[in-house]
Amino acid sequence: MKRRDFLRSTAVFVAGASVSISALDFIDPKELLAANPELRWGFLVDTYKCVGCGFCVKACKLENDIPYDANVTRTWVERYVIKKDGNVVMDCPKGARDGFTSKLIDQNASGMLAVPDDEIAQAFFVPKLCNHCTVPACVQVCPVGATYQTADGVVLVDRTWCIGCGYCIMGCPYGVRFFHPVEHVADKCTFCYHRISNGGNTACAQACPFGARKIGNLKDPNDPVAQMILNQRVGILRDEYGTKPNVYYIGLNKEVR
Repeated sequence: MKRRDFLRSTAVFVAGASVSISALDFIDPKELLAANPELRWGFLVDTYKCVGCGFCVKACKLENDIPYDANVTRTWVERYVIKKDGNVVMDCPKGARDGFTSKLIDQNASGMLAVPDDEIAQAFFVPKLCNHCTVPACVQVCPVGATYQTADGVVLVDRTWCIGCGYCIMGCPYGVRFFHPVEHVADKCTFCYHRISNGGNTACAQACPFGARKIGNLKDPNDPVAQMILNQRVGILRDEYGTKPNVYYIGLNKEVR
């Protein structure tokens, strides 16, 4: 029996035995943070600056070997149109890889929807990515420790350990995880950890021509990202889950989930 098959069957047994979530928690985030208290990565998205060009999505796919035409991506951009009657429509064709070049709203099986300009109260774009939570649900539910949190707060997946059980994908309240169509393991945004840990920028932030995406050290009061988070009104997604995301938004509308 191959190692991965053995671990997968073991994971199924563990699930059947109804082991508690705490028993599957291999890593204590507090202990990891204590190892490097001067660095904590955080991400800032300014929705006022995002124009839905899709450059970030393209850059992410190319940088991280996500098949270009596959219907999965580590980051994507959603378009929201809020009508004057209160109804909200949104779309995200191909993750916005090719940008939004038409006013028509892609409603999938329902076809393309045209919303007249005089009926629109507000329209905007919202980039999304892994939130690299302080209390990550995905780390808690992984039965083999393949999903883990680094000392500086980034949540990663060890492909050599991942057995493809899908627990982390189901456990993520933000829907940011997916099965890699080639590697057949769980995948998601890593904050381009191979870049930032060597002093570089994330591929998506570097590709954004309008500065809508930025990464920085939340523990450094002089870091521009930390200063903006501390001094401006910012929001996070789904704070009711208590995962304490480290992706912050400027101009986050309450309709965005």
